[in-house]
Amino acid sequence: MFLKLWRSRSQRLRRTALSVLSGFATLVLAVGLSIGLGAPQAAAAGSLPCDLYATAGTPCVAAHSLVRALYSSYNGSLYQVQRASDSATLNIGLLAAGGYANAPAQDSFCTGTTCIITKIYDQSSRHNDLTVEGAGGAGAADVGAPADALPVTAGGHQVYGLEISAGMGYRDNSTSGVAVNGQAEGMYMVTSGTHVNGSCCFDYGNAETNNQDTGNGHMDAINFGTECWFSPCYGGGPWVQADLENGLFQSDSGYSKNSSNTGTGAMPFVTALLKNNGQDHFALKYGNAQSGSLTTTYSGGEPTTSGYSPMHQEGAIVLGTGGDNSNGSIGSFFEGVMTSGIPTDAADNSVQANIVSVGYGGSTGSTGSLTAGSEISLRATTSCCTTDYIRHQNNAAVVSPITSSSSTLDKSDATWIVRRALAAGAGSSCVSFESRNYPGDFLRHYNYQLYRQPMVGTAQFRSDATFCPQTGQSGTGYSFASYNYPTRFIRHYNYNVYIASNGGSNTWDSATSWTDDVSWVVTAPWAP
Repeated sequence: MFLKLWRSRSQRLRRTALSVLSGFATLVLAVGLSIGLGAPQAAAAGSLPCDLYATAGTPCVAAHSLVRALYSSYNGSLYQVQRASDSATLNIGLLAAGGYANAPAQDSFCTGTTCIITKIYDQSSRHNDLTVEGAGGAGAADVGAPADALPVTAGGHQVYGLEISAGMGYRDNSTSGVAVNGQAEGMYMVTSGTHVNGSCCFDYGNAETNNQDTGNGHMDAINFGTECWFSPCYGGGPWVQADLENGLFQSDSGYSKNSSNTGTGAMPFVTALLKNNGQDHFALKYGNAQSGSLTTTYSGGEPTTSGYSPMHQEGAIVLGTGGDNSNGSIGSFFEGVMTSGIPTDAADNSVQANIVSVGYGGSTGSTGSLTAGSEISLRATTSCCTTDYIRHQNNAAVVSPITSSSSTLDKSDATWIVRRALAAGAGSSCVSFESRNYPGDFLRHYNYQLYRQPMVGTAQFRSDATFCPQTGQSGTGYSFASYNYPTRFIRHYNYNVYIASNGGSNTWDSATSWTDDVSWVVTAPWAP
């Protein structure tokens, strides 16, 4: 019989913005939340980010999103997907003007095969569309990101974000209206603090037009990750930094002069913002894209090293890599814009309020079943462990007791979203499990043990993250067979979670209590 062991739980730092929106921004936020988190809406109401920036006199010259329209009047394509089975392409548009992505069109087009994202359309009149990036001074030609790697709820709809793994990136080297040679500009992106690393460089913004490092001040892009280019950096990150070429800057000296800026922590959705007058001043801000206002981490002079004052921007747009295609980074992208001129703080605040109104990562609207989009928790049925649930902890899947008095973090770690099977040939009877609080991370097996890992799009990952439910081996609940090891089932053993056979050479294959240990009850989710 499996014996329960006490296991201490690690705690993770989760930072949230503490200040409260005031005045007009508070009103917009309150109205937006009622829209974003209420009944699903095909179209968002009121002014959207590029409307707000235009009203403030700093119009968007680029507006990219896989999730939604960034102008209230926009009704064009958001992005293009390409199907692996026959290389056919499809433009993914909106459910309604000013609304959210028509993700069901992607699901239908990609059924039975896989798709990658080949183009991200610019919603502005400038048509600064991003395509898969070619080779550069520091990296070989990139590949397109898997189209289904980052499912997310936005505006009450199930849509997809862009999940970048190493070797992926997008670019436009021939743009219109983007700042050059010291002109002023602003930019923001909505990203995630849970899918980051310390490699160079997860950027969005202004870059060189030849995929080479052409010198100091030839970039002006938001960087988000855990790479500390200039010491000291405080905390563990990830940080919003300025990639101005040959450095990720948190101040005019490069290193952080703000000891309270310890990074965003594992915040699922982050607003990252940079603005630069191109001459003698730049500013960095971040906010929780789910609630609250923006925090300014730096506002001051350009870097004191030569070449940055004035700036020498070249006007290309990059997403997911550095200016010379340094492409070792990972990151998430949901939406982002670039403006002509520096937006006012009031405009930034209104845009942040609108972002919050989207309800990124909100409830899917379905719970407690194995249908795609349902939020669930998985409870053990072995007599010793009927209050234990599968949860992730330090990236590994474990079982531990979860009760009504458990912490919010523990409840979130024990909540999963049922997704369509990632394995292309699995059919509709199999499923994959996405982490509720780490968007784009899935439960997958590796060397027979289960982990929470970001979806990288390989056939191996897709198979490892696909499970096929059947009646519980004990007669209770469900058992989940591994798609690529069909005689092995998800099992708990000594607090860890494996795919295990009924008897075998591995300790976790023990026949003792096997039928109970591989049987799970699908319950309502612990996280709201």
